[in-house]
Amino acid sequence: MGFNQAQKKAVMHEKGPCLVLAGPGSGKTLTIVNRIKYLIERCAVRPEEILVVTFTRYAAAEMKNRLASLMGKGSAPVTMGTFHGIYYGILKWAYRMGPENILSEEEKYQILRQAAARQKMDVFDEEDFIQDIAAEIGKIKNNRLDPEEFVSAKCSADAFRSIYADYEKMRKGLRKIDFDDMLVLCCDLFQKRPDVLGQWQKKFRYILIDEFQDINRIQYDVIRMLARPENNLFVVGDDDQAIYGFRGADSSLMFRFLEDYPDAERILLGTNYRSAANIVNNSLRVIRNNEKRFEKELEAARDAGPCLHVQEVKDPAEEAEYVADEIEKMAGGGKNWEDAAVLFRVHTDARPVVEELVSRKIPFQMKEHLPNLYDHFIAKDIMAYFHLAAGSRSRGDFLRIMNRPKRYIGRDSLSGENVSFEDIRRFYCDRDWMMDRVDQFEWDVKMLSRMAPYAAIQYIRKRIGYDDFLKDYALTNKVKKTDLTDVLAEIEEASRPIRTLEEWFTHVQEYTEALKEKERNRSAQQEGVRLMTIHAAKGLEFDTVFIIGANEGSIPYKKAKTDEETEEERRLFYVAMTRAKNTLKVCYVKTKNGKTVQPSRFVEELLEE
Repeated sequence: MGFNQAQKKAVMHEKGPCLVLAGPGSGKTLTIVNRIKYLIERCAVRPEEILVVTFTRYAAAEMKNRLASLMGKGSAPVTMGTFHGIYYGILKWAYRMGPENILSEEEKYQILRQAAARQKMDVFDEEDFIQDIAAEIGKIKNNRLDPEEFVSAKCSADAFRSIYADYEKMRKGLRKIDFDDMLVLCCDLFQKRPDVLGQWQKKFRYILIDEFQDINRIQYDVIRMLARPENNLFVVGDDDQAIYGFRGADSSLMFRFLEDYPDAERILLGTNYRSAANIVNNSLRVIRNNEKRFEKELEAARDAGPCLHVQEVKDPAEEAEYVADEIEKMAGGGKNWEDAAVLFRVHTDARPVVEELVSRKIPFQMKEHLPNLYDHFIAKDIMAYFHLAAGSRSRGDFLRIMNRPKRYIGRDSLSGENVSFEDIRRFYCDRDWMMDRVDQFEWDVKMLSRMAPYAAIQYIRKRIGYDDFLKDYALTNKVKKTDLTDVLAEIEEASRPIRTLEEWFTHVQEYTEALKEKERNRSAQQEGVRLMTIHAAKGLEFDTVFIIGANEGSIPYKKAKTDEETEEERRLFYVAMTRAKNTLKVCYVKTKNGKTVQPSRFVEELLEE
């Protein structure tokens, strides 16, 4: 492939700071590796003096392979790695640190699980919760925030402060540092030891950074120190693809770069070689509504291609059927399952599609852990009611729901592994008011046994009083009631097409087994349609992309309150759109969990004349 004018200019940039704005599919990796080659072969820069920083080990490995194939067998000894990898190398040299001083991810999550367990919170998915808390701790360290003033999005302020304090205490007790501490320690080292900084400045005279929009404050500060006094700092990124604010990334540093280096050259890689022109032009219609961005003239190198398709459907079940139908048509037309990707904003949006693919035996693979709706404590409560209705008299089922809602039945009234209502009545025979409660409990279970799952869940909610239990639970545990009722409404909606309790048990088991199988094979290369969050799709490309759940509350996500957060959500939608090479289909629903919902404002922007 030859270079266009902008790529050529970037490749041949020699000294001083340079900001390269690289739009989607614009050949940024090609440009970076060819610039390295140019520096070595044309500018006589020693390979050892070049540092290339990426954000993932995968990206660093890909960059190394691309450079090796470009420069032949005697590949240049250029230093390439992630921020953490580079900074660890510096700390290793300065403090004689070894692997034994580094807290592994496994150890980190183990400590966080212990710290979180002490708070006695009910969480939907422990793995997701722990990952989110770890990200928030990283945010504090990377941006040097005060943990006492930090507001967690995942739990109460008191709970978060306790988890943070316990985590730090246990980590220090092990005499280990985590990955975020590496950045803080490296920054401190350079500030306190100018002599050490000087040695590394001499070593790395040319610094190249990929995905610069994902940088955080402490990474930026260290890189600026390292680049002095020559400031041969070549940074490549796209402010329109900055989607990791929740992890502490600060895309405003791209604008700050031009303030800190007013003489920096600015280059735009504005030709998209990946996507058909219709996809490029429609994605620009959305992203141009963001106010805080670099103005860019972007164009497609390819023809128009198929028109962008926006599909309105009744509800998530119909959306799942539509996506599965289209995927089957695509496969019938000669394309592979792997050519299609289904992208969603949050994991819970994927459940109806997963269930539909499982029922049709369409192969699929998931890049991330997908929480199982039926593992939620609410689903387990419903399941316990259903088990009793189906004839089970297991003590475990009784213990789970006998006081959800409150009936004042004590554990000591349940003797043995199997329990009968008659046993409980005998225990409370001297208390008439308790006899009434036990009679009502038995009557409710009998009523449930005659109902289809959908009607049974409505009965549990309204007649038995489970909604009132959730209201009290939310108050006691300081969680949002809507977070709980949304889960319950989704379970209820998922049960609508199922006719009997036996079918319900089979359905839940098959779905759970399918998820477990995907979980076991997550790291292995598998066949099938790609299912992933938009965040996980960043940097990837697919022939056909389905964006599902394009509704207000989903994308933009309901927790995006400020203009800044809404702009990040719009960038997320832009990233999703620009993953598609040929075909892009955007779906939104009219009702979700029994409530009317609106199409995303980003869909409205697409449809504006």
